[in-house]
Amino acid sequence: MTKTILITGASRGFGKIWAKAFLQNGDKVIATARNLQDLTDLSEDFGNQILPLQLDVTNREQVFEVVAKAHAHFGQIDVLINNAGYGLFGAVEEASEQEARQQMEVNFFGLLWVTQAVLPYMRAQKSGHIIQVSSVLGIFTLPTLGLYNASKFAVEGLTETLASEVSAFGIKVTLIEPNGYETDWAGASSAQSERIEAYDEMKTAFQSTYNPDNYGVPSATVDAVLALVNSPEPPLRLFLGKIGYPVAKAVYEQRLATWDAWKEISSKAHGK
Repeated sequence: MTKTILITGASRGFGKIWAKAFLQNGDKVIATARNLQDLTDLSEDFGNQILPLQLDVTNREQVFEVVAKAHAHFGQIDVLINNAGYGLFGAVEEASEQEARQQMEVNFFGLLWVTQAVLPYMRAQKSGHIIQVSSVLGIFTLPTLGLYNASKFAVEGLTETLASEVSAFGIKVTLIEPNGYETDWAGASSAQSERIEAYDEMKTAFQSTYNPDNYGVPSATVDAVLALVNSPEPPLRLFLGKIGYPVAKAVYEQRLATWDAWKEISSKAHGK
């Protein structure tokens, strides 16, 4: 059964790979990007099956206008994939106010605006699937990515809450948690804070842990995402790649051990 899928950030990386896979699968795709020229090839290959729309997800008014236009064009939106986002690299102290706010504007508020714009249509049709592209860095953290980590932790809290609020309307919600992949996320799609020399040693030590085998092949995610979109009972969270699950498991085991060690002090703080 074909679906109508709205995907943000479809100009490159996961967004473009998944948009093409959906189109090849026979689905209808609303593909948004800041630059429509990046979608020309998909438009030429798939014609009326794709609706390319220019969108800056940080512009809330534009978001609602674009979603309304998309719904009017195809008559429904079955799946939303909030994929637009980027990474800000730098120590927490290095981030400027503008950089910090922009990271949250795109990764968190942009996702929130698109989610809010789509929800009335999904509630009316009593069905839908909202997929938020988070990251394993919304579950555990890495140094030099503090603001990115924070934006994805915010997405996690928002989305888990959303799932509990909209299930009665027949709307499913999923967080996709990719580990590192060989995209330009750390290249053209990233930003870098101004350097503070005191953090150079930490950054060098962190960079020395780089292992290319830990970075997945983007096209290898297609089957998993197609399975997710077509699942009648999708999970709240889906890891992509072989690194996320074992690291998350180890991190949570360590957290539980710490909480357990402090549980008596925690309990006494209740007061009654």
